Amino acid sequence: MMMKLTFLGTSSGTPTRHRNVSGLAVQTVLGADWFLIDCGEGTQHRVLQTPLSLNDLAAVCITHVHGDHCYGLPGLLASAGMGKRTKPLKLIAPLPVWQWFEATRALTDLHLPYEVEHVDLEEQQLVYEAPGVRIERHALLHRVPSHAYRVQVETRRVRLKADALRAVGLPPGPAWRVLQSGEDVPFDGGVLRSADFADTQVDTAAAVVGGDNADPALLRDACKGVQLLVHEATFTQDALDKVGPGPMHSSARLLAEFAQSAEVPNLILTHFSARHQNEEGMAALMAETQAHYRGHAFLANDLDTYELDSAGNVTVSRG
Repeated sequence: MMMKLTFLGTSSGTPTRHRNVSGLAVQTVLGADWFLIDCGEGTQHRVLQTPLSLNDLAAVCITHVHGDHCYGLPGLLASAGMGKRTKPLKLIAPLPVWQWFEATRALTDLHLPYEVEHVDLEEQQLVYEAPGVRIERHALLHRVPSHAYRVQVETRRVRLKADALRAVGLPPGPAWRVLQSGEDVPFDGGVLRSADFADTQVDTAAAVVGGDNADPALLRDACKGVQLLVHEATFTQDALDKVGPGPMHSSARLLAEFAQSAEVPNLILTHFSARHQNEEGMAALMAETQAHYRGHAFLANDLDTYELDSAGNVTVSRG
């Protein structure tokens, strides 16, 4: 497993009996740190139903200002403070979300025992970088500025050529660890070069997680080389045609056609209108997707987890 995605909310606009509004937790193979993409009202309640700890939350990434994607933010951050969190947290969000949070903090006497650092996603494409992790934002089309996040995870493993080392007479020991770390080793009047006796295996996994968006094709560049796309499919095409262009959302057909043209091997649909949240409606969304997309397609449910490996394989555990 390189990346693990846990859906904390899969409904659009308002929560329903079985689906909360938008929230997605992203974990990586690199450690306990995790990332929250969107934080609709009630997200912290869903987090309580998972093994995730708010003390390990590295960054919150908000796609846009609409409330079903951010109204849970002040409560979640307040709970993190009451849970004795002390390490800084990055809030990657449009400027209005930061201004709203700052106003809420001031007007509700919210004192956090940790620093919240705002990263204005309008000012830079690379919004988060740590050893092995890169998060980039990509602009979408919605009634307000909306964005997707491209999350890439990379691991490196160095394997020594044990037979070659034994052949030159270097026994296992501290010198092997030095070579494995990338440094050369003096030996028998010469130098053993790490590059000659160590192979580096690099594994990479990448996923794109979209906010609300009327034009999936805007993600063509972002989806180059990714193994997984997570994107809203608020309506079937018939429902979208009836609703009209005003809401500026995607249909399952629009999304499926783009994912097929971009050759994305795995596709997860989420952010479903309440009108489709029944057995018949979900079946219609899946049928429409499969009619236009030949990859692996999934309809997300709250608390579902999806694991992505470096080979592009996705495994799902139902919540």
